[in-house]
Amino acid sequence: MNLFFVVFAALFSIMNPLGTVPIFVGLTKEKTRKEIINIAFYASLNVFIILLISFFLGKYLLIFFGISIQSLKVAGGLIIATSGFALLNGTFTKHKGMKKSVKEDASERSHITLTPLAIPMLAGPGTISLLITYNQEYKGLVEVLTLTFAMLSISVITFFILKSSNIIVKYLGASGLNALSRIIGFIVIAIGVEYILSVVLQILK
Repeated sequence: MNLFFVVFAALFSIMNPLGTVPIFVGLTKEKTRKEIINIAFYASLNVFIILLISFFLGKYLLIFFGISIQSLKVAGGLIIATSGFALLNGTFTKHKGMKKSVKEDASERSHITLTPLAIPMLAGPGTISLLITYNQEYKGLVEVLTLTFAMLSISVITFFILKSSNIIVKYLGASGLNALSRIIGFIVIAIGVEYILSVVLQILK
């Protein structure tokens, strides 16, 4: 159970579905309530599929490119820490590649559930590298099932957050979401530093 909470907390912090709420509201402002729920559902479903693919098949990318798990941890740690700094500085959407032109293009497309919502806003490089690392560290059946359940849980939570995005914005406002993002950003930086530090400690042993 401890593993579940550790993985869930790490995924929630790095994916930061709350940080996606303002983008989601902007992209769905002309949609009906039913359409918003459908978009939230399929975006969350795409996220879950991406998480599963990253966890179960990501290791083959390492083998194909000849990348060691230590190198992935350092690279993933840097990406995660950079995302955390972006959250602290209020540049999270730009960090995810959501520039004004990209937002305008996304708003004109009917299918936004895969891009930009699932990728790169939610399941970005930091999330993918984290799951590949978990695959190398946790190989037991119970551990794999626990991680799969954590991935399913974060996808379900993401659905409810996106579905309730208008309510969240109404009650928290821009300042409330910004404050939450900064707190989450600090946690994300700590996760990234922890991954890099774990490699350094292994080398020094």
